[in-house]
Amino acid sequence: MTIETNTPFPLTPALSLGERVAEGRVRVGELFSIDSLPQDGVLLGYQKRWVEDKSPVKVWEKSRRIGATWAEAADDALITATETGMDVFYIGYNKDMAREFIDECASWLRHYQLAANEIEEFIFKDKTPEGDKDIHAFRIDCGSGFKILALSSRPSNLRGKQGIVIIDEAAFHDDLQGLIKAAIALLMWGGRVRIITTHFGEGNPFNEVVNQIREGKLPYSLHRTTLDDALADGLYKRICLVLGKEWSPEAEATWRDELIKFYGEHSDEELFCIPSKGSGIYFTSALIRSCMKEDIPVLRWTCKDGFDELPDEVRRAECQAWLDDNLDPLLQALDKNRNHFFGEDFARDVDLTVIMPLTEMQNLSLRAPFVVELRNVPFKQQEQILFFIADHLPNFRAGALDARGNGQYLAEVAMQRYGADRIFQIMLTQQTYRDAMPKYKVRFEDKTIEIPKDADILDDHKVVRLEKGIPLISDSRKVAGEGKRHGDSAVAGMLAVYAADNAISGLIEYETVGSSRAYTKMEGFLS
Repeated sequence: MTIETNTPFPLTPALSLGERVAEGRVRVGELFSIDSLPQDGVLLGYQKRWVEDKSPVKVWEKSRRIGATWAEAADDALITATETGMDVFYIGYNKDMAREFIDECASWLRHYQLAANEIEEFIFKDKTPEGDKDIHAFRIDCGSGFKILALSSRPSNLRGKQGIVIIDEAAFHDDLQGLIKAAIALLMWGGRVRIITTHFGEGNPFNEVVNQIREGKLPYSLHRTTLDDALADGLYKRICLVLGKEWSPEAEATWRDELIKFYGEHSDEELFCIPSKGSGIYFTSALIRSCMKEDIPVLRWTCKDGFDELPDEVRRAECQAWLDDNLDPLLQALDKNRNHFFGEDFARDVDLTVIMPLTEMQNLSLRAPFVVELRNVPFKQQEQILFFIADHLPNFRAGALDARGNGQYLAEVAMQRYGADRIFQIMLTQQTYRDAMPKYKVRFEDKTIEIPKDADILDDHKVVRLEKGIPLISDSRKVAGEGKRHGDSAVAGMLAVYAADNAISGLIEYETVGSSRAYTKMEGFLS
């Protein structure tokens, strides 16, 4: 039997649709019939990616009102109504959320033309040590024998339950960590956990979960969809389609601007996945000092003004003499049985070029055997120095280079010399810092990295600031010795750890537009 909503709980609101749209009170499922959408693209790109991800635990940090729960309902309705499916337990934090989800599941079941009973409202008895607690709930029993259960608040436990658990607007739940722990227990028998929410503060347990995923501490799948991501996948075009409006780039830009104005100072958090109150020191001095070692040297070479005007053979000979005297003994002393990596932050005029090699130790920790800092060194000599280091690193596995601006040349020639399977050309964007810096930090927290005990390197790490939830290099520059620094060794260290974490054995084919050759210029990671 197809879904029919009980009379006391009509899908049609008392206010007109136009009035509810104007007031921002409309639910996704009220706007249109699913059957009216293009059948080759009912779900938008970001919704498809979420549904297609079959990870046991997946987390979605998202903008408001992009149809995330609607997409989840599409998947859950299909799973529950099939013979090989499972139960679904939706956990919201109020009755309206539970009702909206069950209505959306009902709409999808109608669209799929799958057998299910009518929506039932009932009281879910939650047994607690203090006695039974009544939770308003909605339920659909499917012809497959499985059910969709939508709860209006979190249960004290999920014992005896089996299936998919959806924690909606997770950042707003009390004791989220306890709720996730209870839900994870369902994985033993094939269950799945879906955590969906906008942010609610930097110190919120949900943001801690997101950070732990990015740091590699939690093996969960992470999705992130900002308002702009959703617009790029056609959100406003879909809104125009269902409301009968004509889409244009100008109309979309106006709609976006008005939405940002509506949310005001909260727009970063509500629309762009940036948790509030996100500004402050990222690395404490104590944390960095705890991983600094006095026996790791820092080699600094500064070229005088006019050095770049000397003949090529003179510059090359002087550079080689410096390499032979300073670097060659250190390279010859490296353990030939250990894997090696490097990261480089490039600069030519104002800041420093920093090259940080890393040795993978027997216990899988990483140790910098030395760090090289270059100031005012011509491009050709920077290439000469980098090649000398990489050529002599035993078991050289991978390197990651800053490929912004002038650094793109050196990153490219390094890729040509050592292969695209060993060289990562990294554009240092906010997304790069958001994804890579937490993994670098966790090395210090876990005491699995060693770097030189050096005042300038310490200061480099102290300029990494948490800005709108993203660890970035602050705009301030510190004068050191004869010139300035700008967090250079912190970036080199981050890139070196990135290379170590992503090194591969053998060649991997990366699919690129117009080419099938191996290529690791990380455009997707870095756009």
